Amino acid sequence: MNIDHTIIADDLRFPEGPVWMKDGGIILVEIAAGRISRIAPDGTRTTVAEPGGGPNGLAIGPDGALYCCNNGGFQYDDMDGLLIPGMLAEDYSGGRIERIDLETGAVTTLYDNWNGQSLSGPNDIVFDYSGGGFWFTDLGKVRGTAHDHGGLYWARADGSEIKQCAHGPNMNGVGLSPDGRTVYTALTNERLLLSFNITGPGEVEPSPVPAFPGNVLHSFPGRTLLDSLAVDAAGNICVATLLEAPGIASIHPETGEREQFDFPDLLTTNICFGGPDMQDAWITLSTTGKLAKCRWPGPGLKLAYYR
Repeated sequence: MNIDHTIIADDLRFPEGPVWMKDGGIILVEIAAGRISRIAPDGTRTTVAEPGGGPNGLAIGPDGALYCCNNGGFQYDDMDGLLIPGMLAEDYSGGRIERIDLETGAVTTLYDNWNGQSLSGPNDIVFDYSGGGFWFTDLGKVRGTAHDHGGLYWARADGSEIKQCAHGPNMNGVGLSPDGRTVYTALTNERLLLSFNITGPGEVEPSPVPAFPGNVLHSFPGRTLLDSLAVDAAGNICVATLLEAPGIASIHPETGEREQFDFPDLLTTNICFGGPDMQDAWITLSTTGKLAKCRWPGPGLKLAYYR
């Protein structure tokens, strides 16, 4: 299904991680530039911070600061005007979770490892509703013929604790159900949308076979790969779909039924909700470097913190 949309900003360097701000602006990352930018409602762009590496998922934390999943960076190829990520960057030194002061742009590293094991490619982040903790995914990294695996993590915003909740490849988007009892992740190459029952702070119900974590909510066909996600107010999981069916797929949390919304970029990577009625949606069109805005069929879920 096509959905009418307007391009708010273009000439961005692989935009992802949009966050709606109460002033009507959007903060997002430009992964290929190592930069975090603010897009005003009129499309004007200003720089928030330049953490370098590969800033990816973003979220506002309980202290009003911006929390960033930094994947460490990719190499990029320009393919007929489309910016395509590939292997890890030549200056890659590992992934990390960063805290960014929105007033000064100062960047502080909160986590770069779990139990001495380096984070490979932190990707997406969402704060829980109880305060002080956030869930994030690590996509891993491709190293020639090898592939680092990441997983699903939970950590405290004050830098005091980090847990690995599930180990697995290609964990990309992450989001929470409206009641905060379920965490969702998307496996990019496996084309699976997973759910995990939350049993405590940073704890999920164990899987019968740890190598195959979570419960399968929806499996996508063919070359429809998955990226980041957001949840709407009705609990539907809105996951970005790549390549064969680029756009946003809305998945019912109980039946797994899918409704597809098409967008004109092979790597349509992220969606966020905002506006007075939470029914405005912003979508990142990453290979063409654009930020789109549309009216979504229903309101999005309000996240734990806004600013």
